[in-house]
Amino acid sequence: MRPASSRAASSRFGAMRVATVGLLLTGLSAAIGLGGIEVMHFWWMLVLLGIGWNFGFLGASALVLECHRPEEKTRVQSLNDFIVFGLMVIGSFLSGGLLAGYGWDTVLWVSFAPLAIAFTGLLVAERRRKAN
Repeated sequence: MRPASSRAASSRFGAMRVATVGLLLTGLSAAIGLGGIEVMHFWWMLVLLGIGWNFGFLGASALVLECHRPEEKTRVQSLNDFIVFGLMVIGSFLSGGLLAGYGWDTVLWVSFAPLAIAFTGLLVAERRRKAN
């Protein structure tokens, strides 16, 4: 179960907005990483990545839970967490291979693809929500 503070944030600002801010911060993190390899680039990149990850995770978790009945929420959240963290493991291995084979800039450029897919998914979901 999510803490009360995350429920309050997603209900106050809207889960869609919270997830969108998370994606934008994550994209900004990658853009800063492309700006250079000095310590400050890495520092800002990691700070924004951490904040972006948290916003994205909380917003997306709230969106997933909005789609299910109360008695299903525990199982749905468990499955969602399993999928998210399983994909994180796969992404970690893939990014390590990209880094070793093609370099840091390639890892950052490739990170924009899943961000674009997720952002597109949010746009489609918002349009469907407004249509209903």
